[in-house]
Amino acid sequence: MGAVIASLFAVFAVLFGSTGAMAAPLAPATTSVTAGTSNAAAAAVVVTSADGKNYVIGTDTTFAPFEFRDSSGEMTGIDMDLIRAIAEDQGFTVEIRSLGFNAALQALSSNQVDGVIAGMSITDERKKIYDFSEPYFESGVQMAIAQNDTEITGYESLKGKTVVAKTGSEGETYAKSIAEQYGFTVQSLDQSATMYESVKSGNAVAVFDDYPVLAYGIAQGNGLKTVTDKVPGGSYGFAVNKGQNPELLAAFNDGLAKMKADGSYQALLDKYLAEPKNTSGGSFFDLLGQSLPALMKGLGNTLLVTGISFIFAMILGLIFGFMKISQNIVLRGIATTFVNIFRGTPLLVWAFFFYFGIPQITGQPVSIWVAGVLTLALNSGAYVAEIVRGGIQSVDPGQLEAARSLGLGYGKSMQRVVVPQAFKIMTPSLINQLIIMLKDSSLLLAIGFAELLYQAQQIYAANFRVTEVLIIVAVIYFIAIFLLTKLANYADRKYNR
Repeated sequence: MGAVIASLFAVFAVLFGSTGAMAAPLAPATTSVTAGTSNAAAAAVVVTSADGKNYVIGTDTTFAPFEFRDSSGEMTGIDMDLIRAIAEDQGFTVEIRSLGFNAALQALSSNQVDGVIAGMSITDERKKIYDFSEPYFESGVQMAIAQNDTEITGYESLKGKTVVAKTGSEGETYAKSIAEQYGFTVQSLDQSATMYESVKSGNAVAVFDDYPVLAYGIAQGNGLKTVTDKVPGGSYGFAVNKGQNPELLAAFNDGLAKMKADGSYQALLDKYLAEPKNTSGGSFFDLLGQSLPALMKGLGNTLLVTGISFIFAMILGLIFGFMKISQNIVLRGIATTFVNIFRGTPLLVWAFFFYFGIPQITGQPVSIWVAGVLTLALNSGAYVAEIVRGGIQSVDPGQLEAARSLGLGYGKSMQRVVVPQAFKIMTPSLINQLIIMLKDSSLLLAIGFAELLYQAQQIYAANFRVTEVLIIVAVIYFIAIFLLTKLANYADRKYNR
């Protein structure tokens, strides 16, 4: 292994260690972008049948009872059962992508999904961007507090306090509309489970959320209680991009009308809302047994995306690392720019750019695996480049001079003398970078990548046992990183004697 890497170092040393210029990069391919249709054009669209087609549907991750994962890991809930029943009736198929509410809307805007069903309120602002189905649920907002709280009795008790609400939700809109009147501050969070934990931990005194979501959570033992009556709210609708997929919208409306007429729609609501079933019981070991299959799947995805990304990061790091020590000012400038850009910007920004931004620019969807690997590889490649540069420059310059004085060429001197010493210096830093990359992979949950922490969120979104699930995840991360570190150190001792 060490000899192979040393040979790679030597190749890059020959390519970038001299003043020779590189070949010019290929020009990017030109891609046309189709603009959204106007209202008049949308009206002229001929609605074809959705029969036989497959649609990708984006949804939330933590909005029980509308969407959540059951003990087998299957997405379930009112929204999920509804879209599947309509799909079966109308003859099309659906692929569900559990992304999170904001990420699902971004995925829809970038055409990564064909539609979104996620307890989404129909508003005038959203109607400018999306086409909505007929309403399938009439919502409302309630306020809840910690079960043992005796101070907060209503809105009047909130003066000077902080409350939480879900970003982009009806609860957030209502809370902000009365915040000035009652003198409280609204903090917006992205997940229902996180909001409830904030209230139980005392970081906020109350939560504003949709009444069926609160009712379901309380039935699962989330530690809250409601203290206000339901405030009538808006309507939930299924959304597609404006002027796109009219046949899907028509099929949804037709299927919904049939379900309301034959009573299956009301039976579906009663299943989750009439008497919510408590699924959060059991001991810690029961929870561990139920959660482990999904968490192991997440761990497998975490290790795989980390491994693939690290290989590309090493290649990039070698290229740009040798470019940084090149005598060619152009090569040094290119390498410095690459390192500064990817070390100086947050990893999460690139994850969103690759998964949501590029499809909007090119008009072509990007695989979530491709987006994840690009994000981790480019970010870590910048750090590896600096490790390579530092390692090469840490070798005493006299070593290269001595090798050259013995008649060895530049390439051979680097391969036989400098690179082996530099690799020994770099190895601990490279191992550390691999561990950092493994932990950074958890940020990919923001784009819906099914890594370990994402799977954990899916679990506690349904049972609200946040602390216990996160303890299990922390132990899994610790064991994985401990074993990976031991393996890397063994390889270091074996190949760098």
